[in-house]
Amino acid sequence: MFAFGKTSPLPVTDDGRIRAHFLVQHPGFRLDVNLDLPARGVSALFGHSGSGKTSCLRCFAGLDRPQQGYLQVAGECWQDSERGFFLPAHQRAIGYVFQDANLFPHLNVRRNLEYGQKRIPAAQRKVALDQALELLGIGHLLERLPSALSGGERQRVGIARALVTSPRLLLMDEPLASLDLKRKQEVLPYLQRLHEELDIPVIYVSHAPDEVARLADHLVLLDEGRVRASGPLKELLLRADLPFASEDDAEAVIDGQVCAHDARYGLLHLRLPGSEATLLLPHGPLLQGKTVRVKIKARDVSLGLNRAEGSSLLNLLPAQVESWQVLDTQVLLTLRIGDQHLLARITRYSFEQLGIHDGQALWAQIKSVSLLAP
Repeated sequence: MFAFGKTSPLPVTDDGRIRAHFLVQHPGFRLDVNLDLPARGVSALFGHSGSGKTSCLRCFAGLDRPQQGYLQVAGECWQDSERGFFLPAHQRAIGYVFQDANLFPHLNVRRNLEYGQKRIPAAQRKVALDQALELLGIGHLLERLPSALSGGERQRVGIARALVTSPRLLLMDEPLASLDLKRKQEVLPYLQRLHEELDIPVIYVSHAPDEVARLADHLVLLDEGRVRASGPLKELLLRADLPFASEDDAEAVIDGQVCAHDARYGLLHLRLPGSEATLLLPHGPLLQGKTVRVKIKARDVSLGLNRAEGSSLLNLLPAQVESWQVLDTQVLLTLRIGDQHLLARITRYSFEQLGIHDGQALWAQIKSVSLLAP
């Protein structure tokens, strides 16, 4: 983790966006990307190993200087090769979290955090130390040395150290990649809290689809150093020309608002925007009115012309056919439910037997639902 705070950027018109162009040429690899990202929420850079994710992130940080480059962050220009301007890494208001927390081993947690905070003049501090401690749940660890922390605890301290520099942009390079599944599940809820409670844009590098589905608002798909697609996460997951929809574990991400909880059966009730439909899933109680994110795999959605009676399926939702794509012996359909969309994967035989056509009203029968972000 590196965190730098002093800035001398060139002012530009603040349109609430992050705009970047990076051209980097190395032997055997070329990064050539144009990005237009929202300056709030989490933008995920996703792709296979060698697609350019980390190279792109290092350009954002100023750790690499591209042959051609432009970077504007919410009203400030950090580099513009045409004007010969390049703000060095130590002058960019960024927090950088790596796979390894890189804590100073001879300093306890408190002094590691204070080291990051003291780089920022008191008048420019926007994230208080106490706030970072509470957000990451590490207040009880202050007197411990890094050697006495678990992997998940070290990573949470590393994230907190980046936050107390009050960055204008938080860069996270596969921060969970070095953790086992148990530690990942420990850290993910804290990353979600940062997403919900801090107004700091995050650029998050990952090759893990579940992390991206849980955390990202905007998704950038990189392939061989170029942007293959960029847009809102929910839209890109549905696009038939991208690998997400054509793979066996294709899924849609939707939001629901908590409206009730059945304590007897342990079922959470979620109302879907723009629909009278209610989604049920096994889960403990959550605050009523809270918006949560769920994912539904295409293979877990079956279709019927009429509402099934006497079924064990909990979720029978009215849907409308928007489009479909034939995939060999199967058909992938995009369905509208209220203001949101689902994917359903059925056989070509079932598709023809149901006589499916554009705009058709059907019942989506959902086998299972996973809560991503309580």
